[in-house]
Amino acid sequence: VGPAGALSLVGALSLAGAQAAGTPLSLDLGGTIPPGGDALSHGRGLDCWEVRKQNSSEWCRFIRSNPDCRLEGGFLDYLQGVFCVFPPRLLPLAVTLYALWLLYLFIILGVTAEKFFCPNLSAISTNLKLSHNVAVFSLTSPLHGVTFLAFGNGAPDVFSAVVAFSDPRTAGLAIGAVFGAGVFVTTVVAGGIALVKPFTAASRPFLRDVIFYMVAVFLTFMVLYFGRITLGEALGYLGLYIFYVFTVVLCTWIHRRQRGEGLAPPGPWEPEMPTDTEERESSGTNSGDYGEEYRPLLPSRETSLRILTTALSPLDYRKWRRKPWYWRVFKVFKVPVEVVLLLTVPVVDPDKDDLNWKRPLNCLHVLTSPLLCVLTLKSGTYGLYQIQGVFPVWGLIMLVGSVLALVIFITTSNEEPPKYHCVFAFLGFLASAMWINAAATELVNILRTLGIIFQLSNTVLGLTLLAWGNSIGDTFSDLTMARQGYPRMAFSACFGGIIFNILVGVGLGCLLQMTSSQLVVKLEPDSLLVWILAGALGLSLVFSFVSVPAQCFQLGKAYGVCLILYYLAFLCVALLTEFRVIHLSTI
Repeated sequence: VGPAGALSLVGALSLAGAQAAGTPLSLDLGGTIPPGGDALSHGRGLDCWEVRKQNSSEWCRFIRSNPDCRLEGGFLDYLQGVFCVFPPRLLPLAVTLYALWLLYLFIILGVTAEKFFCPNLSAISTNLKLSHNVAVFSLTSPLHGVTFLAFGNGAPDVFSAVVAFSDPRTAGLAIGAVFGAGVFVTTVVAGGIALVKPFTAASRPFLRDVIFYMVAVFLTFMVLYFGRITLGEALGYLGLYIFYVFTVVLCTWIHRRQRGEGLAPPGPWEPEMPTDTEERESSGTNSGDYGEEYRPLLPSRETSLRILTTALSPLDYRKWRRKPWYWRVFKVFKVPVEVVLLLTVPVVDPDKDDLNWKRPLNCLHVLTSPLLCVLTLKSGTYGLYQIQGVFPVWGLIMLVGSVLALVIFITTSNEEPPKYHCVFAFLGFLASAMWINAAATELVNILRTLGIIFQLSNTVLGLTLLAWGNSIGDTFSDLTMARQGYPRMAFSACFGGIIFNILVGVGLGCLLQMTSSQLVVKLEPDSLLVWILAGALGLSLVFSFVSVPAQCFQLGKAYGVCLILYYLAFLCVALLTEFRVIHLSTI
């Protein structure tokens, strides 16, 4: 979600770029297990899925000698870890540790996107004069929602798709995640909103979003049918999203002009929006969100050390005391991630008087943020590179960053942010994007490892674990919004947000695989599961497109129950297909 140029930059940095010149890049979307080979070859030329068919004493040699078992990017080699470090009898322990690390990666993605990526995007949009004022129906409000807010909310999904498309062996994860998240959000989340609070849907935004989403799904279905995507088609995905943004802005402008720019309450055709005060009350996480009673009567000057220690503390003890036990347990797991992110990612908050200016911490960010970017780029390959074989790049970054940090510390004060403070928003955007990209790379690699261990295809892993993990944050936020009395807004977010994920995720993911000599990317849906997934998403959209207007946009519990039952039926069919209970008969 966000400017395509910024996402293209970060996505391009994550690509391995290992492609054979002159021949189309082939992406295997099925993840089917090939027939067994000669075990005496110790893995040479065999698919990595064959490792479990070998004798347990040969697992490590198979993994190390098979080129297909080499993970692209990432800091940890999960395959060698589970098959070489752990003995075969401790395989369940290794799987358990990997599952816990997988959950923690989802936490890292969620915390980075929510508390660092999205706030910096909001600050950038404010500096670019794209901030929206909900009380005044400005034209920039829809533009802000379908670009910057969509970028922030869909960042984990898109980054995961871009990373998965960067390796032909994990492309099935991308398709499974994009389609699987679409089915999950349009059925479970949308149905949950209708169950939590029956409401009248916003008619025109709903029809517009569903039509655009159906077009996007149809285009993807045709791409899979023909088995390839060309440069024009990849650009067409991105162009369709730009056209969608233009349509949203134009429709909103026409509608508000017809209303005479009045401030009348929204009708059933328009999603209601919370006021600025309500937004701050529902989304605030800082100590300033507890009201005037905790603010000092007289301003006091704090020392730089005191400011630094306070800024690096992710805990608010007043909030800690009044929260339930399960919130505290979850917070304990998030604290290490938040501390590291606070050390490396600056956050600019336009809603605060001081714009969240913390002089000692921001000066430290001048050193740590560029260092983070260069050490996470290509898994540290560029950061460890030695200039003229003598001086490492990370050393040069530290030297330049230290000088800049010292200059900024001397020329600024603790009380007032400098005029160039907005630059820290762009630095924070880049640093948080690199964090998300690094976590997404590890996520894709560990999912591929689990697929090899359990003999599961990438597609089923994408439509289940990856789709659920990337959608869990949107699920809780949409259901919370519905309980707070904004079900129409939450329902609109279900269909509006995933349009970005499929158009930018597939379009950009395939576009970044192309080179001047390779303008075609071949997509090979070898598995029946891919077609079931695409068909299920299309059918769920058609069902909502027909049933919602048939109910005069009055959505109640019956609609919610039908959507959830539909998802459960789809999940059963997908799993039965994966385990070959359902299969196509060969003649």
